[in-house]
Amino acid sequence: MQTFTRIESKVLPLDRANVDTDAILPKQFLMIIERSGFGPHLFDEWRYLDHGEPYQDCSKRPLNLGFTLNQPRFEGAEILLTRGNFGCGSSREHAPWALKDWGIRAIIAPSFAEIFHGNCFKNGLLPIVLDDALIDRLFTAVETVDGYRLEIDLEAQEIVEPDNNRLHFEVDSFRKHCLLNGLDEVGLTLIQSDAIRRFEHQRRAIEPWLFDRS
Repeated sequence: MQTFTRIESKVLPLDRANVDTDAILPKQFLMIIERSGFGPHLFDEWRYLDHGEPYQDCSKRPLNLGFTLNQPRFEGAEILLTRGNFGCGSSREHAPWALKDWGIRAIIAPSFAEIFHGNCFKNGLLPIVLDDALIDRLFTAVETVDGYRLEIDLEAQEIVEPDNNRLHFEVDSFRKHCLLNGLDEVGLTLIQSDAIRRFEHQRRAIEPWLFDRS
């Protein structure tokens, strides 16, 4: 998993509350068996004017030019700013896959759906909770300042604004450790490789019939 230490990026605003996972990645794309290639379908029903299908070439589809993902000034943004209860609905892990595949590394919101919140950490995304007043202020800044940028420092647990004002955020210490070191559940298991091999060797000696493939 990609490590997350510090990023500095433009901010992509999505001024909507209760954005569910079917809006983040509509259900028809769940049939894609790979774990990549979801970026062009992020927010598909809001982003395009036609109906999207899996493995479709999106380069020629008609765009909803009023949607923020399609506006050139937000191109390359790695920070998504949105409203409360982001990621509600079904528990599909494809939603954070699509966000990450598009290029999002961190999401700032007043609250997140619980399962989506956990899935973000498992896939290298940092969900940050700030109170509504701060979220309102950031939306105003993004709207009024073209190319508005923020820096996020996970080690310090701070968002640094352009005027060097610093906003502290909370994050679970274990999940912080995993992001800083690029460890998903598989990575955490592989850290114990030596202990796993010792256990397998001891088990083979004690119960060899379990390993007899004849």
